[in-house]
Amino acid sequence: MIGNNWFECKVSTEKTVEGGMSKKFNESYIVEALNFTDAEARIIREVAPFCNGALEIKNITPAKISELFINDDDNADKWYKVKYNDIEIDEKTQTEKRTSRIILVQAANFRGALDRFDEGMKGSMADYEVAAIQETALLDVFPFAANDYNTTKPTDTAE
Repeated sequence: MIGNNWFECKVSTEKTVEGGMSKKFNESYIVEALNFTDAEARIIREVAPFCNGALEIKNITPAKISELFINDDDNADKWYKVKYNDIEIDEKTQTEKRTSRIILVQAANFRGALDRFDEGMKGSMADYEVAAIQETALLDVFPFAANDYNTTKPTDTAE
């Protein structure tokens, strides 16, 4: 695991549409990466196979995402940004302290996003409250996978 370094990548792509014509699309994705350079390489690797023309990186910005709640349901084709507050009691002052966090949730609709969020939070010991749920324009999210990075060192074959 890389440590939850998420980047929102905005790209411009050319894809073939109905009738065989090429059309330009502006798309947004989230990738988990080590840094900006790695995010650019990962988004190119993920998106380029689906383009039939130019792929242009328009913008890469850090995304403040605490976690992903992925859904196995084939109908869950949208990404929702769930902003929630962890609620803790300050032991000295006995007052509530709220810490805002964002989780991306994959779901088919708003209700599904809330249900999937609640399901994902079942194991949490902290109290929390949902502050907002918003559908995003993200087409996909690419979390880190073990095979994303070659961890083997080149061997010296010279004798």
